[in-house]
Amino acid sequence: MMSKAQREMITSILTDVDDMTIATVRENGFPQATTVSFVNDGLTIYFGTSPNSQKARNIARDGRVSLTVDRRYEDWNEIKSISAAGHATIVTGSKEKEIIGQLIYAKFPQVDELIIDEKAEVAFVRVDLIIISLLDYSKGFGHNELVEA
Repeated sequence: MMSKAQREMITSILTDVDDMTIATVRENGFPQATTVSFVNDGLTIYFGTSPNSQKARNIARDGRVSLTVDRRYEDWNEIKSISAAGHATIVTGSKEKEIIGQLIYAKFPQVDELIIDEKAEVAFVRVDLIIISLLDYSKGFGHNELVEA
C-alpha cells in the first residue's frame, strides 16, 4: 500500500522533471527505450508522439511499458527517482485531449514558439502506473521502496 508520503514524493518527482525514458515492447519482443518529455496529473502520465512512431505502434499492439524518471543530482546521496511499470494507451477522448493540452501548455509554455506543421498529427499517450519503485538515496545508498499505484 502506498503511503501519503510516498505518493507525495512520487508526484513531486513527476511534476519537477521534464523528461522520462519509456520502454515499449517491439513486435519481436525486444524492448525499445525512448526519451520523451511528459506531463502528469497526479500519478497519471501523458506524452505526445507521432501516431506513426515506433513507440506509438508498439503501444497500440502491446500497452505494457516501463519507465524511469530521474531528478537531477550532484552526488549519489541526492538520487531521487522512480522506475515504474504500467499500461499505456493512445488517448481518443476529446475532453481528455483538452486536459492534456492544458497540462502541456502549463509545463512547457515554450510550445507556443514551436513551428509545427498544421497537418502534423499528434497522438497523446496516457500511462497508468501499476507498480512503482521509489529510489531515495538520501535514506541510504540503493534505498528502494516498491509500491503499487
